Amino acid sequence: MMRSVQALAYARPSVLESSGSGRVLGLETSEGLTPHGVEAHPRFFAGFLSSPRVAARGLLAVADVAATRYYQRPSPASLDPVVTGNGDRLRFESFSGCGGVYARLDVLSEGLDGAATGHGTTNVDVNNPLREALSRMTGDDPLHLRVGPEELAVTTLGGRVVEKKVPLPDRWLRGFAEAQVVSAGFDLRAELPVAEAVRFLRGLPRAGGRGRGPLWVVPAGRTLRPTTRPGPGAVCLTGPERLVALERVLRDATALRVYGPAPDGAPTASAWEVVLPGMRMTLTLSPDASRGFSGEGGVLEALATEEAAQDAELISVLLAWEPRIDPADLAEQSGLPVARVRAALTRLGTAGRVGYDVADAAYFHRELPYDAGRAERHNPRLVAARVLVAEGAVTLDGALASVASGERAYQVRESGGALSCTCPWWADYRGRRGPCKHALAVRIARRDGTTGASR
Repeated sequence: MMRSVQALAYARPSVLESSGSGRVLGLETSEGLTPHGVEAHPRFFAGFLSSPRVAARGLLAVADVAATRYYQRPSPASLDPVVTGNGDRLRFESFSGCGGVYARLDVLSEGLDGAATGHGTTNVDVNNPLREALSRMTGDDPLHLRVGPEELAVTTLGGRVVEKKVPLPDRWLRGFAEAQVVSAGFDLRAELPVAEAVRFLRGLPRAGGRGRGPLWVVPAGRTLRPTTRPGPGAVCLTGPERLVALERVLRDATALRVYGPAPDGAPTASAWEVVLPGMRMTLTLSPDASRGFSGEGGVLEALATEEAAQDAELISVLLAWEPRIDPADLAEQSGLPVARVRAALTRLGTAGRVGYDVADAAYFHRELPYDAGRAERHNPRLVAARVLVAEGAVTLDGALASVASGERAYQVRESGGALSCTCPWWADYRGRRGPCKHALAVRIARRDGTTGASR
């Protein structure tokens, strides 16, 4: 498994402290990208939180996920949460150490009371003393939030005082991208009032159910009913113990919304959103607790096409840190069809340049503060497909193609724009985890006109 070390440098530790005017939550930022370029310690917000205790618990929930492995429990060091300023909101994101849970806290405009929110993305320091201080918060006395250095300190920061070095595996980066692509295929499946949401979540099994089949839930009146079969409207919930981070915010929830794709009989990812005063807390779960998002393959088709790469370059210039990206607007600005804009957004997602918000059913602009493009360069299936093309292993014959791989030749067929293959990978997953390396090789060969033989 490829990995590097990510260095996060902060001017000082984040802290919750008292001052003459009340409590102040100072969240320190690392290097990040803004409309003005790369800044050592960008400043995104200074003002008050409308619901301080709720925001504190939501931030703790995001930090919980970043510090947790829900599968194979021993946990390495984890990255601090990512914060994005989108002009009208702050978004705090994290990903679990096992790569199977994505968390995001959206503090919306009604949850913020102060100057306009800045634009940009970086990491924010959430250290153990800060976590302890946040967990002790009670009541809703006024709390001043500062994301970034104090205004006076912006021009006087001398050196980097606090530095964290943490491993950054490629599969973690790929998972962050895949979670966004998977979420774009979700629809709202159920909405529970708070009393039913609390009853349902607290009644879920905590043992993880390893060795059993996947758990599904279906709407039943005002609640959700667990089932072992994916009937109409069902949502997959494999590894229900992975929702434990939501317990941080249940006390203040007003509703629970559940999102997922149309069930096809196989385990799928799902998203669980807790609605809070002026905020939303969302957990997105991979199809299985033992399986992270990195192997889902939803981004591979977009990565394999040069057209999407060129379109992504064009679309990236038009992004302006919008909280909601409208593909139709981008199509009008760029002159591209909406379908190509969506493919370009998928490609940008692989580089961490857009996320997806299921509540808005829209992408949003952010720039993850690390080399997320490395996930594309080192994607195992994509790398293997390019090797097959370079070795001349692909032979095209109209809608059919043959790919020599190892001691065998596999047949790849195109129908309605989709590719299928005779390899074991396709037999096991039938496209549910993206294309196999043979189908990707055919896609690349047809694009580039580079094949071993063609008839």
